[in-house]
Order: sequence, then structure tokens, then C-alpha cells
Amino acid sequence: VQLQASGGGLVQAGGSLRLSCAASGGSFSSYTVGWFRQAPGKEREFVSAIRARGGSTPYADSVKGRFTISKDRAKNTVYLQMNYLKPEDTAVYSCAAGSGQMITSTMMRAAAYDYWGQGTQVTVSS
Repeated sequence: VQLQASGGGLVQAGGSLRLSCAASGGSFSSYTVGWFRQAPGKEREFVSAIRARGGSTPYADSVKGRFTISKDRAKNTVYLQMNYLKPEDTAVYSCAAGSGQMITSTMMRAAAYDYWGQGTQVTVSS
């Protein structure tokens, strides 16, 4: 499966962005899809994920209450709605897909995902 992430950009603190992760060559109904981010000089970190067949959607503590992950099955696209953005949210955001229905602890590990998109830059100015 190929992933295409989009929707990044420059936004002021307090603003919103919606990232999209579109899949081709496979259906998200068969994959758990995660969003990860990496800021300059920092390690990649888990943001959120959504299971292949639904269920709870975990979030990093730093984004809880501000970010929402969702899936449009008809469009084979996963979204990450980001509200009340902060300068510390600045990073390259990447989506990834892993086969099947993962448990929460697995969903939060980058190594669990087999396919990665190219990443989209999010910059939040203060």
C-alpha cells in the first residue's frame, strides 16, 4: 500500500490544520493507521492511531483534547484534525499503516508499521 500525506502548512498558535493520509493499492479497512511526528533534533514520537476495524483511538498525552483522528472508508483516507495548535506541535507529520487490528501498546510503536508516507511539514508560529 502507498500512503500520501498532505495538509501541512504554516499556522499561528491557536489555529487549526487537518492532515490527510490517502491510501492506494490497499484498503484502510485492513490496516491500522498511525500518525507520528518528528521535530528537528528530536526522536519520532507517536501522535495517534486508528484501528482497521474501529475501536478506541489512542492519543499522545501532549495532543489529547486537541487532535482528533478519523477515517473515511469511502475515500480510503485517514484524517488528523489538529486544533489549538501550539509552537511545540511543529514537526514533520507522517502517516503509517500496519496490517490488521493492533492492540493499543502496539499501535504506539513505529516499528509495528510496515508502510510509511513521505511526511508533511507543520509549522506553528507563536
